[in-house]
Amino acid sequence: MTTRGSRSEKVKRIFHQFDGNRDGGLSREEMSALVVAVNPRVKFSDEQISAILDEVFRTYAEFIDGDKGLTFDGLLRTYDDGAGDVDRDFDALGIEFNADESKGGSEASSSSITDERAVEAQKQQRTAAWAVSPNHGIVFDETWKLVDDLEILVKRLKSKQEKDGKLKVDNNNNVDAFSDAGWSRELGPSDISDKRIYWEESSHDYAVFVKELGVLRSKADGARSREEAFDGHMAIGRVLYEHQLFKEALVSFKRACELQPTDVRPHFKAGNCLYVLGKYKESKDEFLLALEAAESGGNQWAYLLPQIYVNLGISLEGEGMVLSACEYYREAAILCPTHYRALKLLGSALFGVGEYRAAVKALEEAIYLKPDYADAHCDLASSLHAMGEDERAIEVFQRAIDLKPGHVDALYNLGGLYMDLGRFQRASEMYTRVLAVWPNHWRAQLNKAVSLLGAGETEEAKRALKEALKMTNRVELHDAVSHLKQLQKKKVKKGNSANEEGPFIVVEPSKFKTVGEKTTLRPDLAIALQIRAFQRVTRLWKCDVEALRREMRDNNVPVSYSGNGVPTKSIRRPNLEEILRRLLNVLKPETFQGAIKAINEKILSVLDDSGSGRVDLGMFYAVIAPLCGGHPDKRKRVAFDALLWKPENEGSSQITKMEAVKYIKLLRAIYIPSQGMSEMLEVHGETDDTSTVTFNQFLEMYDDSEWGFGIMSTVFKLETKDRNRHGNQVCSVCRYPIIGSRFKEVKTGFSLCNQCYSEGKIPPTFKQQEEYKFREYGSEVEAMKAKCVCFSMQSHKKPIAT
Repeated sequence: MTTRGSRSEKVKRIFHQFDGNRDGGLSREEMSALVVAVNPRVKFSDEQISAILDEVFRTYAEFIDGDKGLTFDGLLRTYDDGAGDVDRDFDALGIEFNADESKGGSEASSSSITDERAVEAQKQQRTAAWAVSPNHGIVFDETWKLVDDLEILVKRLKSKQEKDGKLKVDNNNNVDAFSDAGWSRELGPSDISDKRIYWEESSHDYAVFVKELGVLRSKADGARSREEAFDGHMAIGRVLYEHQLFKEALVSFKRACELQPTDVRPHFKAGNCLYVLGKYKESKDEFLLALEAAESGGNQWAYLLPQIYVNLGISLEGEGMVLSACEYYREAAILCPTHYRALKLLGSALFGVGEYRAAVKALEEAIYLKPDYADAHCDLASSLHAMGEDERAIEVFQRAIDLKPGHVDALYNLGGLYMDLGRFQRASEMYTRVLAVWPNHWRAQLNKAVSLLGAGETEEAKRALKEALKMTNRVELHDAVSHLKQLQKKKVKKGNSANEEGPFIVVEPSKFKTVGEKTTLRPDLAIALQIRAFQRVTRLWKCDVEALRREMRDNNVPVSYSGNGVPTKSIRRPNLEEILRRLLNVLKPETFQGAIKAINEKILSVLDDSGSGRVDLGMFYAVIAPLCGGHPDKRKRVAFDALLWKPENEGSSQITKMEAVKYIKLLRAIYIPSQGMSEMLEVHGETDDTSTVTFNQFLEMYDDSEWGFGIMSTVFKLETKDRNRHGNQVCSVCRYPIIGSRFKEVKTGFSLCNQCYSEGKIPPTFKQQEEYKFREYGSEVEAMKAKCVCFSMQSHKKPIAT
């Protein structure tokens, strides 16, 4: 406790600081300055100041010295009566105190220099807006003291860390630069500063702050009732959250959750903290608890449900769960049709899973409610571009940029649109503007190089590529540099020839012949490359096929009945997404989002052709099994087991031929749509056959190259060889280093990469040939072996010398 001597000395220092005319009294003007100075966070109105001073001068009339005002003894009496805390006010004023003059300590307890009857008048401006909200604000007077003390502690910590250069402020957190997360703040604190603050948590100052914060928390715990303790911890958490001390704020909100587990607010706020800290799963769990509390609380929390749904959706997106997020955004929009942020987030999420028309509808509604919503314009334009409405997309992108000139997403995506349209110069301009806002955006730098190359500015493209290489060391950049060098060599060889032709010509498939049984046919490679590209986007090869078997064995799915009465293990798309998240748990959230989009567009759109939102889980497992990791034979076995897992086949070792035919049809419709969808997979055989097939018979149907899914043998070859490099060999058409198989034309010796071979491209120099015979090399070792065999055969043919 502060001793009487030190207390008196501190009051004297305060008195002399505000006794400007040195007449021995504090006039109303001087007292007004004192009240404002010791309450730095409070914005008093003139009426409030007048009410406070009237009360002080009336209560301590015996200490009023005429026109001079309140004497030193009067000010000391106000502190003795508990109307103010001298230690707190002394610290707030930043007055230096010499401990040698009067030793003593300071205890954290606070109030302003007012009478209790004036407290209500101050509360309206005392702290942030949340503190006086009727539903979420401070309830108990003692909590105000905790808040004021905490503000002083934070101010002290900030001052020390700024002085020592330990406080880091991210000035690149430009709100004009990126699409906002759509965070619902209605239940949250006032908006966090646009600049992200990073506190030095390992410093001594921070440790002292945490210790003093612990004292405040203990005071909150020692409140007269559970409700008051809850009020204290919530207020402490809110102040800490505002100052971006998220870890400490989380501790307070968690304690509030313990005190009142069925209250929505602490769970919601804890979820916010966890999200900011990057703990998306824990954030989701807290929001689910908030949702449970709100739904069980009747009408008390009904008005908060939209905000909970929105933030729950955002936390799910943080995990990569876009389909699940769509469900919650949709619920928020239904409950609150004017919630433009929920509609924007719904539209963005729908775009993220490839449902473009639905995305456009939601985003247009968001813009109707908020015409200046730049982020909604940006995502609407992206959706329009995906639908092929490019000119309208350009207009909408431009509108987003007009609203936020430094909007990185809009600028970058508009650059991509111009690239797709072949307007390379305009694309280059967009990427330049992106780099002006975000100088280390290596993708923008790379795309700028590509667009400059397309515009014919090779030297500028080379410089842009070198800049990109400084930002990242990714292998594709090195390939791009190599590609530029090859193009320059080719240009030098051609010189100034007036008969210069295009870089390639496309010949009809019948002219492409193969040498050797191992060489892949051109049409087969084209299909296999598409399947392999899907496999790589979805990362299904990272999921061992045995994991599918474990899912079928360990997780029970309730049987439902379709319209025709057939039992099926169907599941809603968001629930299917949860299963995929378990299977692909090694993927980062953004990578998983890309996988879900591809699966939704290519697989779920076919399996759920009625638009019911439900999918036959057994058939889904069977469809993805061929693309999972593991030996090809094991994949086929699991696909067959997935069909056996269906309710109508349980307990049997065989499936109906009709089921097998349906499966093959779906495989071809999904993975070979050019052949499958046109005739809805007229597979060889009668589709209404009720006979059954064994696993061996199923394999015959599956491996059939004409009617089955025999293309998977080519896909498997790509899996094992499509990362092989061939030294300095480059494709004679695209001039990129050859990765994967190399297709060498045996007569003329030019080589093609996988892509150019599958598209039938050849260098224009060799256009006169009647046919082209290719041999496939999986690696340069194979090529060297073939060369050695060739030399050996030639040497054996030479006549023996006599």
